[in-house]
Amino acid sequence: MNKVGLIAGRGEIPLLVKRELEAAGKEHIVIALAEGVADFLRPYCGDLPVFSPLQVGKVIKTLKKEKVTDVVFAGKVDKDVLLGRLRFDATLFKLIFKLKDFRDDTVMGAIREEFEANGINILKQTEILSRFLAPKGQISSRVPDKEEQDDIDFGFPIAKKIGELDIGQTIIVRKRAVMAVEALEGTDKAIERGCGLAKSKAVVIKIKRPFQDDRFDIPTVGVDTLKQIADNKGTVLAVEAGSTFIVDYDGCRAFADSKDISFLGI
Repeated sequence: MNKVGLIAGRGEIPLLVKRELEAAGKEHIVIALAEGVADFLRPYCGDLPVFSPLQVGKVIKTLKKEKVTDVVFAGKVDKDVLLGRLRFDATLFKLIFKLKDFRDDTVMGAIREEFEANGINILKQTEILSRFLAPKGQISSRVPDKEEQDDIDFGFPIAKKIGELDIGQTIIVRKRAVMAVEALEGTDKAIERGCGLAKSKAVVIKIKRPFQDDRFDIPTVGVDTLKQIADNKGTVLAVEAGSTFIVDYDGCRAFADSKDISFLGI
């Protein structure tokens, strides 16, 4: 049986992956991409190596030493680390020098090629976490009203176009006008900004980019996403069915119902 490496970023998705690997009886090791990530995972993993996301060579060296042949990337890595002054190694310096831009797909494509060149295969997150993908249809009890449904129908193709340009995965819509588009700041700040501009009844739409690689950064929502919407007077969360992970499905449904938020897969 192949030994699996779990390359863990922020959030709960790495823990879900670990539990799925354990349930399948797969031998695995976990590498954290930040001290905060390691702190979160230690109660479940024990001690584990920690590297900066920019230390690609050291990550690969550790995986090869452990005779890992397959890896899973899970969790969030903030892309702005590439714009800061964190530690990086010669491997990443070589990759960055070859990049034509810093779009997610460009960066992750270069990293994928480096892993494969070292005999390490990157598994799709969706293969391991398929049961966490959003279903099509209503998740919470409340169905969108006509105005909200019109905003969903208006916003979904726009969100896909924005995703095609590799800008972001989330937009906020009100009265068939785009209030905000997620970019480098992330989903929570985009929701706060968009809902603030909408004043009330904001519709949040989250999609998978049309050419997104299932091995990296699958769109994910959880109770925290719904809380951000509720705190900013939004009323709808519409996620792309079959392409978005839901962390704590029952908890999300219960919270959405408690706040009268319409939560659905589209």
